[in-house]
Amino acid sequence: MRAAVMRDWQLRVDDVPDPTPGPGQVLTKVLACGICGSDLHMLRHGAEVRRLMSELQGDAPPDPMSPKSFEPDHDTVMGHEFCCEVVDLGPGVDNLKVGDVVVGMPVAFDAEGMHALGYSNRYNGGYAELMVLNELLGMKVPDGLPAPMAALTEPLAVGVHAVAKSRIEKGEAAIVLGAGPVGLACIAELRMKGIGPIVVADYSAKRRELAARLGADEVVDPRDTTAIDAWRRIDGQKPLVIFEAVGVPGMISQTMAIAPRHSRVLVVGACMQQDVIHPMLGIGKELNIQFALGYEPHEFAASLTAIADGAIDLQPWLTGTVSVDGVPQAFDDLANPEAHAKILVVPGS
Repeated sequence: MRAAVMRDWQLRVDDVPDPTPGPGQVLTKVLACGICGSDLHMLRHGAEVRRLMSELQGDAPPDPMSPKSFEPDHDTVMGHEFCCEVVDLGPGVDNLKVGDVVVGMPVAFDAEGMHALGYSNRYNGGYAELMVLNELLGMKVPDGLPAPMAALTEPLAVGVHAVAKSRIEKGEAAIVLGAGPVGLACIAELRMKGIGPIVVADYSAKRRELAARLGADEVVDPRDTTAIDAWRRIDGQKPLVIFEAVGVPGMISQTMAIAPRHSRVLVVGACMQQDVIHPMLGIGKELNIQFALGYEPHEFAASLTAIADGAIDLQPWLTGTVSVDGVPQAFDDLANPEAHAKILVVPGS
């Protein structure tokens, strides 16, 4: 099969062996798989992340509940925002059948332990024609929901989880810094929860437009108006939660600097580089800072339901599709926020 393969932090397209489902697993044909910003970050900063995590781990034994880490000098096929069609069944599969269209949390398990789909040398992700899924983790896509929309379940779930971690409630306001895919997911969930006003700041005119279409009440270009000034102008009274969804060094410190006293900061931008903060910014204002990663199974399922039921229209989020052979160019294209927000890999295209 064709696949976009990462090795030694370089991306290429190649022919690789077809995967084979084991007990309790199914073989699926990838219908659509979103390209995630974390994959772009991993390609650029993955070596630094691994060094940092190794230093932090030290001589402590690995957590048996953590997915097995991939080795960068071996082939890794990324892609964890997938929608697939079942084409073959492994031994002991009872709840899925050939022809079922499914999404799933990007985790596989077998006798050797847990594996992160898209960050595993053993189990490939969705930048490929085929992939293996565990039957127990596959969620059937409701009839009539197109595969490209179903593939947005995973990225929406990231926003659902971040909003839940922030503990924001009706009667409170939100600022979202960064209207990339993670920020847009947060905006969508905040709108579904009835939070307002939602103020969004991004340098990109295209992303500001998408933020408004997904539910932002006010969008600003930080070069002209700061998010905190916009919030003070249109509200300024409600308790405030600030979502840092940029994920580059310096953003946490900048967020702490603009945060009003006693406000909450939710860090969901996936910064993979070392960063520096000034603790007195948080101490002096008594800020509450929360970090968020991923999602819980019920949040993933709720995201699929929300998309299928039309609770939020995510169609504006989709800005392009590529074949497997187009993945490397798509990685480059996504560096321009004026060009794209979410590109889907559609192997059959």
